[in-house]
Amino acid sequence: MTGTPGIDVTVRPSGNGCAECLGSEAGWWFHLRRCAECGHVGCCDSSPAQHASQHFRETGHRYMQSFEPGESWYWDFENQQALEGPALAEPTSRPEAQSPPAPPDRVPQDWQKRLH
Repeated sequence: MTGTPGIDVTVRPSGNGCAECLGSEAGWWFHLRRCAECGHVGCCDSSPAQHASQHFRETGHRYMQSFEPGESWYWDFENQQALEGPALAEPTSRPEAQSPPAPPDRVPQDWQKRLH
């Protein structure tokens, strides 16, 4: 997949957490995904807001990579399948100390019931 349109290995992630959830006072996430084209970090489809999928729908950026420590798999939203791909620019995951769900001060007591 190196040299694949829609994957830019030089773009850094937008931050350490879901950009939209961090921009909201009540937003929280379970796991994170990183856009391989622009670096946008969004929450996964198990998270309440599903911002990574929303990013795909709004931009057409089809490839997301897991932004979880120890994971390097990609998801192709267009073909709905997991893929292997090139290493992206550092950092390649959220900080290990930031365990899911996060951020801790926003996660509701019944968070497990709110997952998709």
